[in-house]
Amino acid sequence: MTLHRFLLPLAALCAGTSLSAQMADPLAPTGRWSAYQAGSAQLPPMGWNSWNAFFTHVDEEKLMGSAQRIRDAGLARKGYRYINIDDGWWIRRRASDGRLMIRTDKFPSARVKGDPSFRPLTDRLHAMGFKAGIYSDLGRNICSQAYADGSEQLPEGSVAEREVGLYGHADQDIRLFFADWGFDAIKVDGCGIRAYAPDAERVRSGQYRALAPLIDQHSISRSNIPAVKALFAEINQSLARHNPDGDYMLSLCIWGSANVRSWGKDVGNISRTSDDISPDWGRMLTNYDSAARRALYAHPGSWNDPDMLFIGKGDFDANHLIEAKSHFSLWAMMNAPLLIGADLRTTPQPLIDIFGNADIIALNQDQAGNQAVMAFDADGFQILVKTLAKGEKAVALFNRGLAPVDAILTADHLKFRADRPIALANLWTGERSSFMRDMKLRVAPRETVVFRARGDRTLADGLYLSEQPGMVNPAVDGVVQPEPDPTIYHSIPNWRGTRGIGERPMYAGWGGAMADFTPYNQPLVIAGKTYGSGIGILANSRLEVHNAGFARFAAQVGVDDSALDGDQAVRFFLYGDGRPLASTPPMRRGAPAQAIAADVKGIKLLELVARADGVRGNAVPVSWGDAALLR
Repeated sequence: MTLHRFLLPLAALCAGTSLSAQMADPLAPTGRWSAYQAGSAQLPPMGWNSWNAFFTHVDEEKLMGSAQRIRDAGLARKGYRYINIDDGWWIRRRASDGRLMIRTDKFPSARVKGDPSFRPLTDRLHAMGFKAGIYSDLGRNICSQAYADGSEQLPEGSVAEREVGLYGHADQDIRLFFADWGFDAIKVDGCGIRAYAPDAERVRSGQYRALAPLIDQHSISRSNIPAVKALFAEINQSLARHNPDGDYMLSLCIWGSANVRSWGKDVGNISRTSDDISPDWGRMLTNYDSAARRALYAHPGSWNDPDMLFIGKGDFDANHLIEAKSHFSLWAMMNAPLLIGADLRTTPQPLIDIFGNADIIALNQDQAGNQAVMAFDADGFQILVKTLAKGEKAVALFNRGLAPVDAILTADHLKFRADRPIALANLWTGERSSFMRDMKLRVAPRETVVFRARGDRTLADGLYLSEQPGMVNPAVDGVVQPEPDPTIYHSIPNWRGTRGIGERPMYAGWGGAMADFTPYNQPLVIAGKTYGSGIGILANSRLEVHNAGFARFAAQVGVDDSALDGDQAVRFFLYGDGRPLASTPPMRRGAPAQAIAADVKGIKLLELVARADGVRGNAVPVSWGDAALLR
């Protein structure tokens, strides 16, 4: 395949934005929303995946047994609809025509007249009310071929027959999966463009052909980001070609590498923000941290994915219900996909009850599509708040540690008025309470207390942009050189243990846009004045904002006091549906905030631009203080 044809801005390829405008000046207004809107994921996907329970040892009985349990337990009625086959389903790629062949000894319904087909299986799942998902890889070969030891269900045959990945076959395979076999979703892994370097042991031994790595999971600078995007662009073109109704779901699985935490939102419906999860508390913290501060990078149609739920094993089994509830609560608050990874045929009822908590599910599936924003952030304790479609808030108090925390929940955390009653409903216990100004709560070790809260908003006539991150897209976040994010918990991966020196910051995204904080997790401060609400982003950035019927936009803008370069001048611009509405003169660090406001009635898309000339590196954070849409 030739990559140069696809080296175009992926947002433009996927959303149809003006290529000429974006290539000439990425800060120029386009009047169009550029985050991924293809496929079918206006809400975070829910369902089941075979990997955590079975690895490559998946078969039809295990798959259908879990699907039947979802149906019998009432989970299907609560939104669990995807039944996804992960690695282990293939036997070879047929040499004569490149067609993928199914392991029919494990999937007997695929034995049909002519070539084996998954169509009987997907028809059966569809008849049960489910959608069906399949798995592949960006490279020639797949993850299990690179890393599996022992009796795994690996492709068989010659070197060429064992090349079952998408590389060189993307359109052929996408057509097979969706048009011929009737699948509704695909998870695309990236081991094939990571693990098959010429000096890899299994390449040197002759088992597999070399493919120069495009991804180095531990080095941003050694990853070929444009080439990785190009491969996904080809997949997107094929998905559009072979799904004319647009009803499909694309899952990106390159584990937070190649700066995907910044651009995955433009390329797929869900995008992995970290390496694999495992059933360990520390590993859950790593995966959670990889997505928890990325609220502005998740929207209806494109969600952050910290990996599948590992409830059912290890620290999240039936003997650890506090931890299991925390895991589920946090994924719900982050609008992460709720994809069960357990063998549901044997899952105890208390864990089924966690999966089935309708009140927690409702937070994940809320129509507003806002990922929770961090309201309080410490190493051992966090408070997350998300704005819900009907005006309420959800709030989660998360104790990360091993000792109880006496927490104080305040009206300010919720952006509610402190002089009015605030009603709380505990979504795990059903208890109801109320408070004014603040409330003390004891949160047990590893517990997450989740409330639905009602109160009078601090901003009575509108919403701060930081309250509606699902409607705000950092189309250009100003990051010149991607940097590793130091805020992600360093766990001990169970596949490596304590070999080597341990994990170091490896997931790019540090310096990205933040709700209520600067890109470097500091308070928003302009000329000594702190703003409790707003958007922090780097200079030379463009934010897209959906306007759902509001009449006015207002913000206080300036170069944030945390900027390293005090001499750099920045101008702020506001556009509506591509037309200029307001701007400021050049501003430098230490200058008082400038008001920027405009009538936006009837305007569908706002664009907020911070423009600076001659910026070197990521040194100039700017703040859109108190940025709000008003009625």
